[in-house]
Amino acid sequence: MQLRTKGSRQPKRVSVLGQTPQKNGHLRWSQGLIGIGLVVALWALIAHLEVLPELFVPRPSSVLRAFAEVTATGYRGGTLFQHVGRSMSRLLSGFVLAALTAIPLGMVMGFSHTARRVLDPLIELYRPLPPLAYYTLLIVWMGIGEASKIALLYLAAVPPITIATMSGVAALNQQRVETAYALGAAKRQVLWHVAFPSCLPDIFTGLRVGIGFAYTTLVSSEIVAAAQGVGWMVLDAGRFLRTDIIFVGIIVMSITGWGLDRFIRIVEHYVVPWKGQG
Repeated sequence: MQLRTKGSRQPKRVSVLGQTPQKNGHLRWSQGLIGIGLVVALWALIAHLEVLPELFVPRPSSVLRAFAEVTATGYRGGTLFQHVGRSMSRLLSGFVLAALTAIPLGMVMGFSHTARRVLDPLIELYRPLPPLAYYTLLIVWMGIGEASKIALLYLAAVPPITIATMSGVAALNQQRVETAYALGAAKRQVLWHVAFPSCLPDIFTGLRVGIGFAYTTLVSSEIVAAAQGVGWMVLDAGRFLRTDIIFVGIIVMSITGWGLDRFIRIVEHYVVPWKGQG
């Protein structure tokens, strides 16, 4: 046992490279901003030199004007915030339903060999299918409304979350389970207080991958019979050769996608504070 004397300080956490996490965070942010700045500078240079016509590569100033236009006056019946809000509503509905289904399913498949042998082939068969391959079936079954779009996003997010959860169960430390049973814990208590917390790092990894898959499928879900949505806005702007609005939509999608991933990582930091500590 170590005794702390008055005025003593706890040692700072140091990474493998000898830097504190705070310094690593600042360095990562600064390097990321430098990379983004270089891309924007290259984009501005190409547009200024007119290496490609304005139709193909609009100037950053044109994109800013298009952003102000879509935000203030809207595009085809909706402002930018309305388009983004509709897309986020579809995305989060499908993602939350997928998480509520895939996490228990992955736990069951991880603990039950029978369930894994029955369900794993089904997931592996449809997981690599392109979304548009079965979107037409969803439209036939569920119509062209919101239900088919949410179902498509749901199906895109289920496999990665299920597989990550199942992998977390497979990597479970059996000594913890045996110790809990030895201390008199019931099976349900072992499941909720030992197995599930131990699988949380893998579950959050699956959630991050799942929301990424769902976001890439969002544009496909807004192709048919949609009148709002940032994906629909990009597709519709392409019909009228509004590349400035296309750039606005792509930038907005990248920022919102990064924001959702960052939100999951922040929640993970507070829910799984022990991750990476051995």
